[in-house]
Amino acid sequence: MARIRVLVVDDHRIFAESLAAALAAEQDVDVSAAGSGPAALRALERAAGEGRRFDVLLIDADLGAVGPDVPQVPGQLRGSGQDGSGPGEGTVDGISLVARVRSGHPGVRTVVLAERDDPRRAAAALQAGAGGWVAKDCSLSRLLAVIRGVLRDETHLPPALLTGVLRELTAARKHRTESERLVESLTPREREVLRCMVAGLGRKAVAERLYLSPHTVRTHMQNVLGKLGVHSTLAAVALARRAGVGPVDLAGDVIERGGQLA
Repeated sequence: MARIRVLVVDDHRIFAESLAAALAAEQDVDVSAAGSGPAALRALERAAGEGRRFDVLLIDADLGAVGPDVPQVPGQLRGSGQDGSGPGEGTVDGISLVARVRSGHPGVRTVVLAERDDPRRAAAALQAGAGGWVAKDCSLSRLLAVIRGVLRDETHLPPALLTGVLRELTAARKHRTESERLVESLTPREREVLRCMVAGLGRKAVAERLYLSPHTVRTHMQNVLGKLGVHSTLAAVALARRAGVGPVDLAGDVIERGGQLA
C-alpha cells in the first residue's frame, strides 16, 4: 500500500496535534506536524535529503498571526525563535509558505486550512500554488478526500466559495492586463527606473546606479508616475508587481519575473 506523507503546519499546538492524531489513524497516512513556516521548510529540506519527501502540506491560513483580528500580509516576516515563536527567525504567513513550497518543492501539494471563508485569500492561495482551501471544521472524511484529490492534481474549493474565487481571479487577470499595458507605455529608461523603484532604491541610489543626475532621475520618476496614472512610489511599485515587473538585481543584472496566474 502506497503511503501518503502529510505535514500539518499550524501554530496552534492543540489543533495541530489533534489533526495529526486523527490522520495518523488512517492506514495509508504518515503524518508529522510543524509549528511555524520556518519549521515546515526545515522539515521539507530534511525529508528531501533523506529521500522521504512529504506528499501534502496542510497549512493554516492564519499561520503566524499575532491575534485573531490581525490581518496577514503575504511575505511579511516577524521575529521568532528556534521554534518560530521568539526572536531570531522570521515567521512566514500561510500563503507565502504555499508559494515557497511551490518554488522550492514543486512536487509537494499544499492545502490551506481556514477558519472562515474568504474568496480573496482563497484566490491568492490558489495563485500561490495551493491545490485546495478547506474549512478547519470540515469532516475528516472530507479532508482525506481533498488530500487524495490534490495528489491527482485536482483543485478543491468549498462550493460556497467558488463564485467569489472565480470573480477574484477574473479581476486579477483584468488588473494584470491593464497594468501590463501601462508598463508597456514606458520608455526603456523609464522601465529601468521603475525596476529600481521596485527594488526600494531612492532617487540618489537610482542616480548612482544608472549614472544619471538626481534631477534627471526625478524627471524620470515623475514621468513613470504620470504614465502609470498613480500618485506615489508605493502605488507604482504595486502596479509594477501586478504587471510582473521585478526589482533590479542589486548584483548587476535585471530580474523580470513572470507572473501568470496559477
